[in-house]
Formats: sequence, structure tokens, C-alpha cells
Amino acid sequence: MAVYTQVSAEALGAFLDKFDVGELVSAKGIAEGVENSNYLVDTTKSRFILTLYEKRVAAGDLPYFMALLEHLADRGLPVPPAVPDRSGTLIHELEGRPACLIQFLSGVSVSHPMPAQAHAAGDAMGRMHAAVRDFPLDRPNSMGAGTWAPLFARCGKSLDEITPGLYDDIGFALDATLSAWTEDGLDRCAIHADLFPDNVLMLGERVTGLIDFYFACTDLRIYDLAVAHTAWAFDAAGRQFDRTVGDALIAGYAKHFPLSGHERTQFDVCAVGSCIRFTLSRAWDWLNTPADALVTRKDPLAFWRRVKTYDSALGERLRTLV
Repeated sequence: MAVYTQVSAEALGAFLDKFDVGELVSAKGIAEGVENSNYLVDTTKSRFILTLYEKRVAAGDLPYFMALLEHLADRGLPVPPAVPDRSGTLIHELEGRPACLIQFLSGVSVSHPMPAQAHAAGDAMGRMHAAVRDFPLDRPNSMGAGTWAPLFARCGKSLDEITPGLYDDIGFALDATLSAWTEDGLDRCAIHADLFPDNVLMLGERVTGLIDFYFACTDLRIYDLAVAHTAWAFDAAGRQFDRTVGDALIAGYAKHFPLSGHERTQFDVCAVGSCIRFTLSRAWDWLNTPADALVTRKDPLAFWRRVKTYDSALGERLRTLV
């Protein structure tokens, strides 16, 4: 979450007049994350999240995201569907951006997950994947394996401004990972593709919300688990790997989808791919975020350092895993 587009109190008040949600009491920009502009909105009736979708989220993809959230909510998953206005409309325009008013879910995201919390998150992901078996829509992964080489090329030698040698090292790792990448014998379904701890709300050891589905797409089930593993099992800097947390996440997931031998083999390839994907997207944001944006840039090297955990031989070949 972030704030790129500023919304005045007058504009927000007029926007809320279309809904049966009461009058505006307060609104506060949320600076975490890097994708969309988000505000915590309190009214005389309740609390909501206002999301304005920025350039990375295409307006044409919003019906897919809204349908997926409705599908999951109907099956008892703790997800926040959009609030319809009085005419039943979910997707609006505000300050020149597509916008939705989202139900607020209670709970907090954990910054230092414990094994029991990771187990609960893995269980929630397994329930989510089971729930989408009959989800009829399809959306290609806008940040899938086929996009990494073009994004690497767009970042180019500017990667060395982050740390010297990063361009050559990512190029080498990317070639090795794509050579090992396969989808043969692996299940595909609708996935979250970004289930970091800050996208899971918890009360104690109980999951109360799965949020921010704006990278959701159709891709490998095991890749979704690998993305979560790379996010949950490390400290924020990517230097310390907590195997007990990672194992607990997989164990929670395996309650619904036990991993086959082939999936376990490809899991490490998917995990390295996840590390490359988030290194590149963070690097692009690091190099291109507007100076006046109310947004916290995230360190690209934090995910780059994790590569060696999943492929020690590859890690030994790289110079920049500091």
C-alpha cells in the first residue's frame, strides 16, 4: 500500500455520498507498500480502505480481482470484497484513477512471524487454493517468469547503481533459473502471488484477513507457496533464514495439498524465481519512484540475498549476495 495520488477531503466526501456508508469522519494515507494509493477511511457508520489503482494495476483487470474476492468470500475465506454503491457499482473513478471502497478487516500483519502464525498462513493459502478449483476466470501472471527477462533488460546497467556487479549477477541467475523452469506435471490455479506477511492479517495465531489481491492471476500452485516461503521465512533484510517458520508454512499448506516429490524439486526453482522477481520489481521501483511520492521504497537486495538459501551452488557463483 502507498499514496501516490492525493485525495482532498472534499473529493472524498463527494465520493462517499454515492454509498450508504455514512459521512466522512477522517481519512489517512497508508504509506506501506508500493503498488496503489490507499487511505484508511472512517465514517459515521464504519471503517473502510479506499484504494486508487495506479499505473501497475490495469483498470481492465479489476473485474477479475473483484470476482475472485467475491468467489473466495462466498466460500468463507477471510477476504475483503469491494463495497457496492447504491446502484451496485463496485469500480469507480476518483482523482482520475480507478477506485474501490474496500471492506475493512480487523487484525494486524506480523513483522516477525512465529512458526504457529506461519502454519496458519500456510493453511489459509491451502484453503484458498482449494476454494478456487471451480473459479472460472483466467488472468495471465503480469509478473510471471516470462516477464523477468524483459524487466531485467529495462532495469539494465542501472542495477549497478544499487550495488556494483548486480547486473551481471542477476543476468547469470536469471539464465540458470529460466533454464530449470518447468510447468510439466504441476497444478495451475488462481493464486495470490504476493502473500507476504503484510498481506495477511492476524489476531494472535489466527488468520483474520487475506488482502491485496492485485497480483492475483493463474499460475503454478507451488509458485504461490514458494513466494510466500521467501517472504515469511527470512528477516526483513534477507540475511537470516528461519527454517522452523518456513517448515511451518509448508506444513500448514500440506494439510490441503501434500507436496509431491516433483513439487519439492521444483519448489526451490520457484523460490529462486520469486527472489529474482521481487529483486527486479523492487529495483525498478527503487530506480523510478517519484521523489515526492508518499511511499516507502523497499530494498531490492533484501530479496536478492535469499537466493543462496534455495540454491547454494548458484549462490557461490554470485558476488553480490551481501
